Amino acid sequence: MHDSGRPTVSVVIPVKDDDRELGRCLAALAVQTRRPDEVLVVDNGSSDASAQVARAAGATVIRCEHRGIPAASAAGYDAAKGQIILRLDADCVPASTWVRTMTDAFTRHPGVVAFTGGARFLDGPRRLRTPLAALYLGAYALVLTPTLGHVPLFGSNLAFRASTWRGIRSRVHRADPELHDDIDLSFHLGETGAVRYLRGATMGISMRPFGDAGGFVRRIVRGFRSVLVHWPRDFPPLRWLRLAVTAAAEPRPARPAPRISDGAQPAAR
Repeated sequence: MHDSGRPTVSVVIPVKDDDRELGRCLAALAVQTRRPDEVLVVDNGSSDASAQVARAAGATVIRCEHRGIPAASAAGYDAAKGQIILRLDADCVPASTWVRTMTDAFTRHPGVVAFTGGARFLDGPRRLRTPLAALYLGAYALVLTPTLGHVPLFGSNLAFRASTWRGIRSRVHRADPELHDDIDLSFHLGETGAVRYLRGATMGISMRPFGDAGGFVRRIVRGFRSVLVHWPRDFPPLRWLRLAVTAAAEPRPARPAPRISDGAQPAAR
């Protein structure tokens, strides 16, 4: 915790062979209205200058030899020293208020363990960038919200409490490169508390993953795998019931007693 009372913040960026895009992302992080306390770039076996670009920008580079985004992301979370961990991809461009918006949300909502935000495309047909991103994320949420029992985390734009990560780090499927790490993280973080969508925390993302038909199909297959690996324990009706029971068992904050103004008498019963 800062002397000002603000929580400390770590930003984690997994990367593999994205040096140019990484440089753009780090430049956007350098002009944040609330600077992160550390930026961790997890190099997942890059053959380009990604590590050099990260160091030149003042980021800490972590080597992750185990192939796959789940392993790289988890390595970054493990190394993070901040109380709040933010995650985005190397080809993302956050708005200048992104870190502040995400961090302040945790202060305002102490019962929330994770937040996720929206996105807009940075490339592709200009007029279609925002509506296509809304369509993409809308479909993502439409499928996964009933599957999870809460909103899904979006890997290019998410944040969570480091204390919560320490409680689930041994349960995430970090060794499986054929999973979507954000879906896996959604399953595990959702067990510990509230996961919420945060308006105003929009992220610039690239349309590159959708330019390759084969790659897009692989993303869909990984999505199914990311869900099915949690079944039968997290089969939707079973998960909904478990989450409902957990929520009902949580102590509710005491309601404040009614205030009585000076000279007034409480109403007779």
